[in-house]
Amino acid sequence: MSTMKMKTFQNPILDIGPDPWIYRHTDGHYYFMVTRGDRLDLWKSESMSGIANGAMKTVWTPPAEGLDSRKLWAPEIHHLGGKWYIYFTDNDGGGDDARKIYVLENEHADPLEGTWRMKGAVNTALPGLDGTVLEHNGKLFFMYAGYGHFPKYGSAVYAAEMENPWTIKGEESLLTKPEYDWEHQGGMAINEGPCFLKRFGKVFLIYSASTCWSDDYALGMLTAKEDSDLLNPASWTKSEKPVFCKSVENSVFGPGHNSFTVSPDGTEDWIVYHAIPVSEGGSKRRSARMQKFGWTADGNPDFGAPIPAEVEFDVPSGEK
Repeated sequence: MSTMKMKTFQNPILDIGPDPWIYRHTDGHYYFMVTRGDRLDLWKSESMSGIANGAMKTVWTPPAEGLDSRKLWAPEIHHLGGKWYIYFTDNDGGGDDARKIYVLENEHADPLEGTWRMKGAVNTALPGLDGTVLEHNGKLFFMYAGYGHFPKYGSAVYAAEMENPWTIKGEESLLTKPEYDWEHQGGMAINEGPCFLKRFGKVFLIYSASTCWSDDYALGMLTAKEDSDLLNPASWTKSEKPVFCKSVENSVFGPGHNSFTVSPDGTEDWIVYHAIPVSEGGSKRRSARMQKFGWTADGNPDFGAPIPAEVEFDVPSGEK
């Protein structure tokens, strides 16, 4: 009796891939973005593990004047109200105090086609980076890493409701700031890179802490009940310890700035993140990686330890 061998993959899925963002759409494709610095590139593939070999297109470059053409960071693609949106960080040539989150819109069904039009900067109260959106209970929320509290800490995660995908309405709420020693590594205290999971009646806000170039960059987590007021800081419970951090044994350092998706058949949860392959390797060595994760008996995500590079693992369930 013969048995069919499972297809496998190895990390990293992209050798140079800071701030990886993956989005699975209803068309059966995965859309993938990473920080490229001077442009916004978008990948499209039916395969998660082979996404870097999928169709890729540079969908936007900065105009000759206005934004800083070298510092486009942390792009994310979302599908909202029947249109595509890309959120990314940039500035007008200044420093951190000039950094904002900008929004592009595309009405075409295929985001590799059509025209990406600038909608402008999100009207955040503070300069900041790493903007993301969450659709929940009929509302659209914007969350980002806002500056403004130097020298005590570099950035914290703020949230606000949106009236449309590029405009905040009402006041912003501070949801998490660096409080613990593990959030103060690498020479600066940072909370950044918010993203979300929703499961078992809960909303999980996963964020990155410490500096992205340090070995100790790690993921933290806030938890709220799904029917609570997500703009009320009291609705959230913060984990005292990181929920995903370096593994010296597996030679994975500084894991963070992640996103989440599911396998092609929808039966598995996967985390996509960047990490550094050697201790003190620095931010230029960040590669994009992915691994399956599970859940605890209490209904909380269990990410385990970052898996070693160049070791074969089964591809996501349902992947051809």
